[in-house]
Amino acid sequence: RYPHLSQSLISLSLARFQISDPKIQNLKMSTFSGDETAPFFGFLGAAAALVFSCMGAAYGTAKSGVGVASMGVMRPELVMKSIVPVVMAGVLGIYGLIIAVIISTGINPKAKSYYLFDGYAHLSSGLACGLAGLSAGMAIGIVGDAGVRANAQQPKLFVGMILILIFAEALALYGLIVGIILSSRAGQSRAE
Repeated sequence: RYPHLSQSLISLSLARFQISDPKIQNLKMSTFSGDETAPFFGFLGAAAALVFSCMGAAYGTAKSGVGVASMGVMRPELVMKSIVPVVMAGVLGIYGLIIAVIISTGINPKAKSYYLFDGYAHLSSGLACGLAGLSAGMAIGIVGDAGVRANAQQPKLFVGMILILIFAEALALYGLIVGIILSSRAGQSRAE
């Protein structure tokens, strides 16, 4: 009646047999030092940094791009000048990439022990950078959309729009700075 269910149960039982093999367990335990679950939190932090930052960048780019497209119909000569919010939103993904690379290079249980403190430090680092990038992307998108449309009607608003975008981008920079500080705390849980 459920062919996929029986197939899944067979696969699970085979996987369980392989994990319970003493040779595999000895190999697994000999190559790892530290807490076994700690790398999960570290890699989760790296993923969170990149995913949330890219979500903010995507939202900011899309929302600002809609404003640029609708404004370009009325004033096509202002399209290149109005692309600034799209570029500023795109930079947010780079912040997440930086933190994700820093975190992932810090997770090497074969070189040194990796404890839960390290995993939590990397998780908090990724969340700080990622969520700051997400919120900055939302702010840049909303300000970019409204600012570009308003700039088409009143060119004097351009400088004000750029200043607001800079302050929104600063939120992501704060997250990047805190993320770097938190990721540098990993490895300090033990007396060396």
